[in-house]
Amino acid sequence: MVSKAEAILIAGPTAGGKSALALQLAEKLGGVIINADSMQVYRDLHVITARSSADDEGRAPHKLYGHVDAAVNYSTGNWLRDVATALDEAKAEGRVPILVGGTGLYFKALTTGLAAVPPIPTEIRSDVRGRLASEGVAPLYAELQQRDPQTARRLMPNDRSRIARALEVVIATGRSISDWHREGMPPLVDQSHAAKVFVTCERAELIRRISVRFDAMLETGALEEVRALVARNLDPNLPAMKAHGVPWLIRHLRGEIDLAAAAEGARMDTRRYAKRQLTWFRNQMSDWPWMEREQAGKELAGRLS
Repeated sequence: MVSKAEAILIAGPTAGGKSALALQLAEKLGGVIINADSMQVYRDLHVITARSSADDEGRAPHKLYGHVDAAVNYSTGNWLRDVATALDEAKAEGRVPILVGGTGLYFKALTTGLAAVPPIPTEIRSDVRGRLASEGVAPLYAELQQRDPQTARRLMPNDRSRIARALEVVIATGRSISDWHREGMPPLVDQSHAAKVFVTCERAELIRRISVRFDAMLETGALEEVRALVARNLDPNLPAMKAHGVPWLIRHLRGEIDLAAAAEGARMDTRRYAKRQLTWFRNQMSDWPWMEREQAGKELAGRLS
């Protein structure tokens, strides 16, 4: 368990300025930045996920960035095991751990724990994910309502990933994923003893940042990065193959759409994702304070100093 006032948790929507805030605090407090973004873990996705530059990584230690191959279906449980090691290392080095990212489930698992669900057989996972791709989410949700009504009631009917996950768990284990949640991994950070913030940004400004950032990605090699990913012939259902911008740029590389259409599609998906992040945190982690980046920097530095 991380000691009182020795951890900083920074969440927020994509392109909202979280990484810049984390770097500012890491330099000021002698901290180590630990990734809490489910796509920035993949080494194949440096540009398209807007990971920190080499210069920024040289200004403060960074952990759990680009340490996973795109062929791996990296889970929240995997991240918890890796982050436990990163937290231990930070403590041993006398550094403040600064966890930053936009993956709400990572932060929820970090502070409330995670179900110890046993490994799902490959054939069951492939069958459920294949059905999701071919039939859509509605039939899977209907089946989940029959097999696991408790979990179905707390999920949105269009929450593709969580519906698929809950269904494969109940098929494989005969038990609700809600049951497994009560028996899983304990929290690694007591959020009442951590400085936490959800970084907000005015809507029009966030939309502008998303657009500008994707243009910058294209200028710095996003298309070449996705071309290299395509050349690996990976399973299209892998998380890395679904990172924002990747499916649209794949369509462009296949000659289905021009680059302008691919870029606009990627921007649209990213805007929608940012909206979902805001909604998720508002509903799931309502006790987190929301504030703009400048105010957040002052508040967090004051809490840790």
